[in-house]
Amino acid sequence: MFEELRQRQNPGRPVTREQLVIEAIVELADTLVDGYDDIELLNRLVRHCVDLLAADAAGVLLADPQRNLRVATSSNEEIDTIELLQLQADQGPCVECFTSGVPVRVADLADASDRWPTFVAAVAALGTYRSVHALPLRLRGEAVGALSLFHRQSGALPEADIVLAQALADVATISILQERAIRRSTVSSEQLQAALDTRVVIEQAKGVLAQHGNLTMDTAFNRMRKYARDHNLQLSEVARQVVGRDLAAEVFIAHQPRRALRGRR
Repeated sequence: MFEELRQRQNPGRPVTREQLVIEAIVELADTLVDGYDDIELLNRLVRHCVDLLAADAAGVLLADPQRNLRVATSSNEEIDTIELLQLQADQGPCVECFTSGVPVRVADLADASDRWPTFVAAVAALGTYRSVHALPLRLRGEAVGALSLFHRQSGALPEADIVLAQALADVATISILQERAIRRSTVSSEQLQAALDTRVVIEQAKGVLAQHGNLTMDTAFNRMRKYARDHNLQLSEVARQVVGRDLAAEVFIAHQPRRALRGRR
């Protein structure tokens, strides 16, 4: 959708940040119609945050029906590792953000060693990220997950960026809740569980492609996502076809994006 909008722009004029913000909100709001894919929605949220807020990486933790946090999506495999570290240690900015329901801002992780000793030590060992800002995915005060923004350099995000990140997170949150849950101000457990189950299938499909084609997990994911977009399919459906061997791994390895799903015609 972004490319279509940009093609309508005057090619001699640069695309402004305001236009990108509008495009991001429109794209996230489009998922309010039936048939959207929860994980693809969260992937879009992560991508927009990286693009608009100059974040080096981003990730989302989502609560299951028992209120246990799980990794829903991230911009790269390293963030997957960092998010899992938070869950294993039961400490960190995203865990605290989810528990409190308010943003957690850490301009320099080195200053948070007393606050989250295990988590900070683990991130320091990776030697990649210096600051993190966590925003709650919330509906009327109740958090259903947390969005994390990671930067390689220390420093606080401008207040305007915090407001924008929270607005994008809020739009995404509404989009993953059923209409009846919105009316009752409660979370739809079934839909959240479905989103988390979809994440498992996508991870399995990434593993199949990575092993079969000697690809990195990030490359495997990007090729599945491109195939889904090219064929107007949900990412979860493509992943299920890969895991079920209804869609040959060679389709992605040999760069044949227009090949049809076997058994769908």
